[in-house]
Amino acid sequence: MKQQRFFQYLQYEKRFSPHTLTAYQSDLGQFTKFIELTFELSSAPDVRHFHIRSWIVHLLGNGNTTRSINRKLSCLKTYFKFLRKQGEIENNPLAKVIAPKTGKRLPVFVNENNMELLFEKVDFGEGFDGHRNRLMMELLYCTGIRRSELVGLEVGDVDFSNNQIKVLGKGSKERLIPMARHLAKLLEQYLNEREMHSSPESGSSLLITKKGLPLASSKVYILVKQYLSAVTTLEQRSPHVLRHTFATHLSNNGADLNAIKELLGHSSLASTQVYMHNTIDKLKKVYAQAHPKAKTSSTP
Repeated sequence: MKQQRFFQYLQYEKRFSPHTLTAYQSDLGQFTKFIELTFELSSAPDVRHFHIRSWIVHLLGNGNTTRSINRKLSCLKTYFKFLRKQGEIENNPLAKVIAPKTGKRLPVFVNENNMELLFEKVDFGEGFDGHRNRLMMELLYCTGIRRSELVGLEVGDVDFSNNQIKVLGKGSKERLIPMARHLAKLLEQYLNEREMHSSPESGSSLLITKKGLPLASSKVYILVKQYLSAVTTLEQRSPHVLRHTFATHLSNNGADLNAIKELLGHSSLASTQVYMHNTIDKLKKVYAQAHPKAKTSSTP
């Protein structure tokens, strides 16, 4: 199957992130290998809906979650839609495929007390690396930006006069995020230190290493996991958990859903609605205070 044009289309026209491109390449590669070995097919126009259904059964049998399978099917859907647009196929075989149902998964987040503990008690270390690492954690939690957006920040994206940060999100869409006063102060201090460590290799990257190299995405993941491990026992301790935490704390403190949507850079409100969850304790408290039949009385 000729797939090079498809990935070029995703990269240059759809502007998919490197992470998504890698996932799609893996998913499509798995499917291609499966139909070649199982059905001896090597041409996309020969693929039918029952071939894809057979792959789903194969994936389920190998322990893949329904969420993982649906992501893989999303890749195939995009691929066959592209082929139809290019005139390579007449019908999309995914049209007759029903994706397995997935249960609603609430986002994993760190509670507010633990986030306070993170910034008040955790030792980020002295010197340039320590100050940069604290700024990195503050940026992730105070802005809700993705890991790819964080490493993509440039010095010129910080606007002190308007207290805002320009972020380049998915699909090269720009959005502006307000900058809290304490975050602006941290950024000013960091930028002064950055000048002493910058090099030609630094370019305009905001976050750099002590040697003047742009901070790698993989390093961000390692550092975030390290610091979150000091304050939470959550199984997931990734930069995306801080994005979930940002949105959840805004929601729990009464932020408008549309405002959260804009801050996160979501294209659809449906993607943001997952953050409208509340803990059962909070729901019980609201119910007890607001519902006439639930209010307690001092007299019988």
